[in-house]
Amino acid sequence: MGATSHQAGAAGRAPAADRPSSLRNVVLVGHSGAGKTTLVEALALTAGAVNRAGRVEDGTAVSDYDEIEHRQQRSVQLSLVPVEWAGIKINILDTPGYADFVGELRAGLRAADAALFVVSSSDGIDGATRMVWDECAAVGMPRAIVVTHLEAARADYAQMTAVCGEIFGADDPDAVIPLYLPLYGPPGPDGHTPVAGLLGLLSRRVYDYTSGERVERDPEPAELDLISDARSRLIEGIIAESEDESLMDRYLGGEDIDFKTLVDDLERAVARGTFHPVLMAAPATEGTGQGLGTVELLELITGAFPTPLERAAVSVTTPDGAERPDVTCDPDGPLVAEVVKTSSDPYVGRVSLVRVFSGTLRPEETVHVSGHGLADRGHEDHDVDERIGTLTSPFGKQQRALTRVIAGDLACVAKLTRAETGDTLSAKDRPLLMEPWPMPDPLLPLAIAAHSKADEDKLSQGLARLVAEDPTMRLEQNPDTHQLVLWCLGEAHQDVALERLRSRYGVQVDPVPHKVSLRETFGAKASGRGRHVKQSGGHGQFAICEIEVEPLPPGSGIEFVDKVVGGAVPRQFIPSVEKGVRTQAARGVAAGHPLVDVRITLLDGKAHSVDSSDAAFQTAGALALREAAAEARIHLLEPVAELSVLVPDEYVGPVMSDLAGRRGRVVGTEQAGAGRTEVRAEIPEIEIGRYAVELRSVSHGTGRFTRAYARHEPMPPQIADKVREQAEKGI
Repeated sequence: MGATSHQAGAAGRAPAADRPSSLRNVVLVGHSGAGKTTLVEALALTAGAVNRAGRVEDGTAVSDYDEIEHRQQRSVQLSLVPVEWAGIKINILDTPGYADFVGELRAGLRAADAALFVVSSSDGIDGATRMVWDECAAVGMPRAIVVTHLEAARADYAQMTAVCGEIFGADDPDAVIPLYLPLYGPPGPDGHTPVAGLLGLLSRRVYDYTSGERVERDPEPAELDLISDARSRLIEGIIAESEDESLMDRYLGGEDIDFKTLVDDLERAVARGTFHPVLMAAPATEGTGQGLGTVELLELITGAFPTPLERAAVSVTTPDGAERPDVTCDPDGPLVAEVVKTSSDPYVGRVSLVRVFSGTLRPEETVHVSGHGLADRGHEDHDVDERIGTLTSPFGKQQRALTRVIAGDLACVAKLTRAETGDTLSAKDRPLLMEPWPMPDPLLPLAIAAHSKADEDKLSQGLARLVAEDPTMRLEQNPDTHQLVLWCLGEAHQDVALERLRSRYGVQVDPVPHKVSLRETFGAKASGRGRHVKQSGGHGQFAICEIEVEPLPPGSGIEFVDKVVGGAVPRQFIPSVEKGVRTQAARGVAAGHPLVDVRITLLDGKAHSVDSSDAAFQTAGALALREAAAEARIHLLEPVAELSVLVPDEYVGPVMSDLAGRRGRVVGTEQAGAGRTEVRAEIPEIEIGRYAVELRSVSHGTGRFTRAYARHEPMPPQIADKVREQAEKGI
């Protein structure tokens, strides 16, 4: 590492790959503000893909070019930035660090073969980043760490590498070790000592950036001492992962292991996902051509990160579920590609970012589009043939045309009008299906209403396109509250959804208070008499019925019983009474919520030979039920959810206290892996409308939860009275 020079790719040219071995797909992971996007720009500059202002030919940014990202000053979507280094095409996937956009991160992890964890030397490592590291470890994804913000006053590289070893190397501390040490320059006017270069531990060389350009030189005696002290631990860590079992004995016996052997073993260990080097990087200062550490980082990516050929074979089935042999990364194999992101362009239409896992994708060919497994998110299963448009390589806002996309590569596909995120593309005569990757459940509701009649006409199509692009959103038309609800991952996710509806699809919506599905029931037995008698010339309206209402156990619904004797209510009008009481029950009898869990018994009534009718007895039945409700104590029932909260052990106490404050009942806890506990509770749904946001605060971003409807229970009287008051005021 760091011993050879490489030629950068030419700016303005779309990098191309003619074989999978010349590809690297790497996703950048880290919390918001860690410097991922800045690092992408620095890597693109070093690779010669952008100018010294960090811009592409049209003057726009290479990443975070979306208008919403400009306004919010943060990444909100997955971006692909392809660059070329040493004849290798590197697909850099820049992901948002904010928790609300974890769906974009999941897509990036799916499309990549290795992960680069970006940590700030001044801010440390947050809990969410730790969780993603553990997830990558569970599937064996190769990882490396790059420390940023070295220019910050609080930056401490030595301390940060120690923290990385403690957190990321908890299972194997010798597998997380720096490859370079910082070379510090003279103190600045503020007393801060900047990092001016790197000390290569394996190469025993100094890479000096003091002049603004990378200059390689021999170390001075003091620098050599620093290198020697840290080099031994690095070598031992590399040798411990070596496939040559004799290497450690030779090293401990005093043999000086040659540089090439160490680099080869390092690269193999990184590619296997068993060794995780720590590097550092900083953007170039104004007027200079290379960011500190970016050359070294590109060398690591091209030399040590795995090629797509090293990715495990992909499991596929036919669209109807029949098993098929796993597919490997073979450009001549059957076509299997996956849509990892969907977006809309005002000029091109729908654009699909695709990872090709097998075969070769070519422009203007017809492919089979299969989408299965996301029905709970509002995505209907579909199998259609579509003719794709152009294939392009994205670079900022630009799209550079490609003649083909081979297995292992990523590209944008135009004109796939039915394809949605998570769909599989395959040959039309040999349709195949990949199982979609796990998506986080959207658990923060946003009830919306069209701002105007014109918006109402466009709302349905706009929401359908929005949900097709982002499967971490779920659209619900609640049959009980009659609200249109967009379920999101957090408040920032909601803001972006509303902004996209307005700016992309021209739909203005207004947020409205979200309602839960309340119910009503009788607290005791009651009677009611419905009298509907009118005479206005010609045939009149005459119907009288007497009913008795009594409560039933939860879950019983509505039971109608006929106990009329002597024909007081003619047989043909008995169903009319039942229809009337059931219609009224659906409308509610106290606060406008459906009535449930009661037995309604028709006891008596009166009819007229001429003026009685079906409509009259329906009205009488409804009146009888309303009169019975006026004489009885009506309980409001609220939905109760089964909540499962997964948090690190240190947050179990705060989470349980928070649940208790929400009228929750903890029903059990159990260990869920190393250092994590699952808390199970039952809690009224009205208390967890914003729990997706509030749990994040209580657990410092490390908590996750699932919810499922359990049952309806009586609402406490004081809360029920407040709900009734709001209903009377029309709130």
